[in-house]
Amino acid sequence: MHLIIAYIRPERLNDVKQALVQRQILKISVTNALGCGDEQSYHEKYRGADVEVDLTPRVRLEIAVNEAYVAKTIEGIVEGGRTGEDGRGSDGKIFVLALEDCVRISTGARGDDAIG
Repeated sequence: MHLIIAYIRPERLNDVKQALVQRQILKISVTNALGCGDEQSYHEKYRGADVEVDLTPRVRLEIAVNEAYVAKTIEGIVEGGRTGEDGRGSDGKIFVLALEDCVRISTGARGDDAIG
């Protein structure tokens, strides 16, 4: 079992979801996130004040999968999340972590059976 955490551009979320559904990956958690990477901060005027903008909006996906779905999940995120643009506006990152256990609260099922 693995936990896949991905940070993607918010505007790419629907494309990523569609690519995952095509691969039979249906169970995901989505949260809004702010972060900074290689991008340089910049200044904007907001209500007359100079504001430094150094955090970029992203969407965080968390997907727990069995071993057979790890590669499919990564492929789906990359396919849906890639913009094809060169430069510093990162399309995001994917992290793959080993998942020690999973418990389905409603049934008490554990491991691969709990993930579904």
